[in-house]
Amino acid sequence: MKMLVVFEKMGAHRFLGHLDLQRAMQRALRRSGLPVTYSQGFNPHLQLSFAAPLSVGIQGEREIMEVPLSRQISEADFLSKLNKTLPQNMKAKAAVLLEDKLAPAMARMGAATYVLRPDAHFEQLAAAVPGFLLQERIPFMKRGKAGMREEDLRPLIYNLMVKDDTLVTVLATSSKGTARADQLFLSLCAFAGIQQPRCLITRTALLDERFAPLEGA
Repeated sequence: MKMLVVFEKMGAHRFLGHLDLQRAMQRALRRSGLPVTYSQGFNPHLQLSFAAPLSVGIQGEREIMEVPLSRQISEADFLSKLNKTLPQNMKAKAAVLLEDKLAPAMARMGAATYVLRPDAHFEQLAAAVPGFLLQERIPFMKRGKAGMREEDLRPLIYNLMVKDDTLVTVLATSSKGTARADQLFLSLCAFAGIQQPRCLITRTALLDERFAPLEGA
């Protein structure tokens, strides 16, 4: 059995790198006394799996990790014990008990939703959205193992709209291609002809290939 855990990574915790987040979750799980499974060998460790690591500086409202279990435990008990050892703004919001045969959350990922809240030039950015989406290509430079290469952002943008004083977007997040919300914002600013302002980016949901919440399993 394994437990799919929905948790938040908000506030100052958005500056935690992925390795630091892993270590923080491992410490919390060890302190919780939950029946988690450790690897074999001289240096046993928790084999946590995260659906899609967040870039440093981006918040997450419903992040997902999977925890292998040594025995079954109720979802409510798991959630209660884990939250006693987690800090504010990193609390677990839901727990879903799953069979091991279900594909890992990372393999089921299809997309993610984000809310972008720039602190300046919002009217210019909002006005630029229709024309931005009409582009056939939105080239950007991406660093890979072989160095920098040009890629196209446009097919990875499933939706981008203006809502109140924010930009809401749905971006591809899968083995077929992944778009970064900060790269989208940089490209939109360049298209609008403005200097990039500071922007608070929050990932609000992880979705499967049907665009349903990933925690729905």
